[in-house]
Amino acid sequence: MTTQPDSDLSRRAMLQAGLGAATAAMLPSGRAHAEGEGPMTFAGVVAQAKALAASPYKPQLDDLPPALAKLDYDGYVAIGFRPEAAPKLNRLFSMQLFHRGFLHRKRVALFLQSDEGPPRPLAYDSKLFRLGDKLAGKSFSSELGFAGFRLHYAFDPLNAGQQEEFLVFLGASYFRLRGKGQEYGISARAAAINTANPGKPEEFPDFTAFWISEPAPEAHTITVLALLDSPSLAGAYRFEIAPGDPSRVAVSASLHPRHAIGRLGLAPLTSMFVTGQNGPGARNAVPIEDVRPHVHDSDGLAVATRDDRLWRPLVNGRVAPQASLFRADNLVGFGLLQRERRFAAYMDVAARQEARPGLWVAPTVPGGFGPGAVELFEIPSREEWNDNIVAAFVPQTSPAVGAPLALDYTLTTVGPEPDSTLPGALARVVSTRFGSADQLRPLKPPLPGRRLIMIDFEGPGLPVSADAPITASVSASAGKMVDPVLEKVNQTGGWRIVTEWRPPMPMPAGDVVLRARLVLDGKPISETWDAVV
Repeated sequence: MTTQPDSDLSRRAMLQAGLGAATAAMLPSGRAHAEGEGPMTFAGVVAQAKALAASPYKPQLDDLPPALAKLDYDGYVAIGFRPEAAPKLNRLFSMQLFHRGFLHRKRVALFLQSDEGPPRPLAYDSKLFRLGDKLAGKSFSSELGFAGFRLHYAFDPLNAGQQEEFLVFLGASYFRLRGKGQEYGISARAAAINTANPGKPEEFPDFTAFWISEPAPEAHTITVLALLDSPSLAGAYRFEIAPGDPSRVAVSASLHPRHAIGRLGLAPLTSMFVTGQNGPGARNAVPIEDVRPHVHDSDGLAVATRDDRLWRPLVNGRVAPQASLFRADNLVGFGLLQRERRFAAYMDVAARQEARPGLWVAPTVPGGFGPGAVELFEIPSREEWNDNIVAAFVPQTSPAVGAPLALDYTLTTVGPEPDSTLPGALARVVSTRFGSADQLRPLKPPLPGRRLIMIDFEGPGLPVSADAPITASVSASAGKMVDPVLEKVNQTGGWRIVTEWRPPMPMPAGDVVLRARLVLDGKPISETWDAVV
């Protein structure tokens, strides 16, 4: 594990503001197609990405009209797309568009396409929007373009008139996905460049063009192609999107580096964690006072390999951001999940954090993404609009210039668990609690720093009988775990490990990693709980 310098970037602010600190585009990278050609294909976008990567990066010019550039937050959120103007993609799908302005400065090129004929560019028209009081009477050129788009779907095919937003592309390469009955929370993005890389500024690639296919009249899936560009690389993406319960996106990508990249994160996920079951979580952290017991979009990272599945509860309150690496040469999947699904844990009627989805990344090709590790980057934050958690797969060797990297993986929304998305018939960690060991195990004189830990497991493979010969396997990277006790929790049907961690003296400077799992007949029957103190 390594500690990284402070980051001054707010990921949720970037998602909501479309990376407004960067410049806007006059003409986004990407083109429809040469005259007479058919629809854009993934191979065609790959060719564009390859050509872009072979030429110097060209920052896009800022052409936002003054009335939109000086627009404040209230003026921007007053702009609304007119639903009656939404392009109907088929009986079940439609789309809506995002206006440029305020911090959403960048333009993306949008094209619609059918199975025949060339792509058709979507031209801006002020009449598509309710512009609000601050822009009353104004209109803008058809060259203004759009900041992004969102897709709507009829989750009930028998009621095609009731379509709900389920996927949004807005800001850099960020996109949000939800399943039926869920609320937006976690975000995905195309690539992470130099996240948690000491001495290197983080880089945020942009989707500069999208080609949205019009599905067959009764199709339940839709295809979106996208072109990615940044100073370090260009890329082509294909999204095969299937909304539902759960929603799934099959992603194919071709990445073309312009130059060597210090740290490349594949299939990155971005989320928010302020406080949860174990409070701030970090050693010597200042408690966060909030009337709500929990404040988070995700409460842990799950990493599955062919040999194990690990669960790391998220932590907040460190002095500085920290990156943790989990070796995963044979990656089966990873995800940031929201395992706590009870309303009572959040008590937030408006935000409905208990309904936020997890996202599970599963490589399509056996063997995963090759040698490498899943990296978790946790940034101290006391504000819930700040996306302070990043998880991505970091290859052991970054792709070289002239050596494109091909990726195929699926993104699946995860709701209440156990979920078939997660591989392996292993019980899962459902709660982690830390407290003073002196409350239940007093010592005279007291031993400073002792912590009592309760870990609850539920799920398949757990013995029903409290007399089963189940054991607890516990370990600590420093200090020692003392007197682990196993309890059958009849109220839930699960099992609980209660153990004490006694710290070394003096304490090490960095985090201490604690691990625990349930074992029966010499074989693990639970995922591995992995936490830091």
